[in-house]
Formats: sequence, C-alpha cells, structure tokens
Amino acid sequence: MSEETRTLNLDEFDYELPEDLIAQEPTQKRDQSRLLLYDRKRDDITHREFAELPELVGASDVLVVNDSKVIPARLRGRKHGSGGAVEVLLIQETIKNRWWVMLKPGKRVNPGTVVHLHTPSDEPSGVRFEVLEKNDDGHCHVQFVAPGNILDHLDTLGEIPLPPYISPARDRAYNDKERYQTIYANQQGSVAAPTAGLHFTPELLELIEKRGTEIIRVTLHVGIGTFAPVKATTVSEHQMHFERYEISEHAAARLNAAKRDGKRIIAVGTTSVRVLESAVCRETGKIQPQKERTNIFIYPPYSFTFVDSLITNFHLPKSSLLMLISAMAAPNTLSGIERIKRVYAEAIRNRYRFFSYGDAMLIN
Repeated sequence: MSEETRTLNLDEFDYELPEDLIAQEPTQKRDQSRLLLYDRKRDDITHREFAELPELVGASDVLVVNDSKVIPARLRGRKHGSGGAVEVLLIQETIKNRWWVMLKPGKRVNPGTVVHLHTPSDEPSGVRFEVLEKNDDGHCHVQFVAPGNILDHLDTLGEIPLPPYISPARDRAYNDKERYQTIYANQQGSVAAPTAGLHFTPELLELIEKRGTEIIRVTLHVGIGTFAPVKATTVSEHQMHFERYEISEHAAARLNAAKRDGKRIIAVGTTSVRVLESAVCRETGKIQPQKERTNIFIYPPYSFTFVDSLITNFHLPKSSLLMLISAMAAPNTLSGIERIKRVYAEAIRNRYRFFSYGDAMLIN
C-alpha cells in the first residue's frame, strides 16, 4: 500500500491546545487579528497582521466570500402539559416552517410532543412546534405553527448560537449579534458563522478592491454538520451532513473568467472551499450557476480543482475543518497532515488565538 492510499485514523488529526488560547471574545477591531502566512512551496511561516492582507493580494487574485447570514437559531420553550424547559437549536430548514432541530434535553422528546416557544425573558410567544419524527442522531424534525414564517420571528425569540467553547458567562463589551457575523452577510440561513470572514472591515475590503482584487460572493448556509465532531475512528467512514449552497449566474461567470485568465482563486473560509469544489465540473473545470446541497468531505489526499489558496481560522482537533486545511497544505498528498501540525505548533508557541473569535492564517 502506498503512503497516499493508506487508511487515515482520526488520532492523526489531534493536537494539544492550551485552554487559554481559545478566544472568548473578538479583537476590539475586526482586522486587528493576527495572520499567519503559510507558504506551501517553501514550507515557510511568516507572522503578519490581518490588516496587512491588502499587501498580500493584488490584481491577479480573486477573493471568494460566503455571504450567508447567521440566524438567531437558539430558541427556548416549554413542553405542553409538563411545562418542562427545552432549549432548541435550528439545524436545517426542509420546507417553510419545517426544520430539523436539536433539543436539549431531548431523550424524552418523542413524535407528537408539542413545545411552546418563549421569549429570552421567558414570556410566552404564541409560537409552537410539534415533533414529527426523530432520527438516529437524536435530531428532531418539527413543524412550527406561527404567523407567517418562523424566520420572521427569530429576531424577537432567538439568540445567536455561539459555539460551546465560548463561555456564556464571559464579560462582553461588544454585541455577539454584530461580531459573530461577517460585514457582507445578507443571505440568512446559517446556524454558525463562516468565521474566516469575521476579520474583514469595510475599509479593508475597499483597500483590497483598490488593488484590483475582485471579490465574488457565493452562499453556503452553515449547518451543525460542518462543526459536528468526527466520531468514526477511520476518517473515510465519517459522513458529512448536507448543507445548502448557491452560486448566481453573475458569480459563476466571473469565477470562470478569473480561472480562464489564470487568476489565483483565494477562498475565504472552508465553507467557500466546499462551495467551489462541490460546484465545479471535474471534466471542464468550469462552474455552472446552481442552487444545490453538498456533503462534500475534503481530507488528504485531495486534488483541488478550483481553489488555489485559503484564508481560514485555527480549527478544533480531530475536526473535518482541520482535515480540509491539511489537504490544502499539500494537495494530492498526505504530507499536509504533518505540515499543519508544525504550523499549529508554531502558532501555539507564538500565542495565536484559536477558533471562531481567534486569529487567521493564509495558506498560499
């Protein structure tokens, strides 16, 4: 068996992270984050600031950003009859007012259970849902009963669903509803932020565009599956959840023109990578406008068809996101696994901040 075809084990994507490097809050200004620059050809690391990004891109580059907007997907309610408190996390919409959700506690919730939603201050809202079915993962398919669309009620009823490693008890001098959202977000549907985009400010994007860099928007609505822990011992056995994405006619045309002209395609975030690598035709190398779902799982060795470079945050041990950037660090080989381990060890030595509110890296 060759090195590139051997079975990958989950433990190969593990690393030790000091708990105090898990960012509990964003930097005071978005682009004050640090930026680790990893040069794949030279296998070299440079330490920069995210505000310096305009110096690192130019007219021969294209930035592809995910413009999905995080919805206030964490809801609270009480069971009909018992009045027991229930926490609800929206996962994925199937049709209007019908969603897959996670319920906490959820073990005693069965089909037919009715939950009445309350406001964050525990006042009844008049909105309820009924559990229709429950899958093997313990997720529930529910039908909301609400005037209009449940999405229209989330600003009143919902809270931003921050990751569990961010403490709800932390002191805050900022608003999560604003900071756990990219400045270009406008297509609502994500239950987690495409965090690589959190570092951009309007001024920074303007500077980048002035250098001739084109910015192209695509949409992938981030679901819980992107961040779900990989439970399979053998990496190839892990199954990603489906997520909805969209590429407009304008975006597809601009992307194909950029690729034809030999421009470097820089994906902002792993979600943008997953859109582009899902949408591209492997035979032609072109992207068609589309509105589809993807469960693409990118891990070493992987041959990227459309994406050339990646801006990303620092990811959790044993996560599918860490596997994706390991593939990007050395496409078509397994050597990216050890490369990223070295990069992460250097980031830890230099006290970079990790995960959603943390610092960024650019893989060139």
